[in-house]
Amino acid sequence: MEPDLDECARVGGFFALRTSPPATAGHAHVPLARVYAGEDDGPLSARVDRVAGRLGAPERRVGASVAHLGLAARLWSTALGPAALYGRFPDLAPRTLHWDGALTSPDDLWWSGSGTRPGTVAELRAAVQEAHLVPLHAAFARDGRISPRLLWGNAGSALAGALRELTRWARAEDRPEAAERAAALVQGLFDHPDLARTVTGPALRRTSCCLYYRCPSGGLCGDCVFDHPPRTGLERRPPAP
Repeated sequence: MEPDLDECARVGGFFALRTSPPATAGHAHVPLARVYAGEDDGPLSARVDRVAGRLGAPERRVGASVAHLGLAARLWSTALGPAALYGRFPDLAPRTLHWDGALTSPDDLWWSGSGTRPGTVAELRAAVQEAHLVPLHAAFARDGRISPRLLWGNAGSALAGALRELTRWARAEDRPEAAERAAALVQGLFDHPDLARTVTGPALRRTSCCLYYRCPSGGLCGDCVFDHPPRTGLERRPPAP
């Protein structure tokens, strides 16, 4: 069954995939293939700077981590949603997926491609993990110092988050079969060395940290590896006597 992208968008903003540029003045979408190839590093660098500035991040890599987590969530969601609901998902080749890091979902991405792929674990892995996340991680590594473990931890957290949103929506809409397919697909996707140890337990709690807690107004994410925020050395200290 061909996916209904309008219905997928009703799951949540991260699942929305436009098929034409948004009517936003001054939008500057570029194909993700150009970002991955290093042909246009500006949008990624600007996105990291923007997120770091908005959060008041004490280190640029904190902004990079949060920016990466958001994009990874978009990539997983736009594929997993239709795969779970319809058994097929759009062929999200990087040259056909256009991104503007100045915008948020659903306006940040639009798809100029055509055709769909079978909604199997192997196809999802090839389309998202291999075609997008691997080169995306390399692009973030070019931009600045950030560990592969953190990036794959973000990827695992984003995948688990997509499953939670799909499950919540499927239960509310009385679509148990969609929740079951999503769970089976995600279980298969986590059966890979890069993702296998990124989350743990039935709650899919991550085993690494995205660093958000280091921001002045930050806290712990819902799936954080920590039970309490670690001391960062940035806490407010009393004045010297």
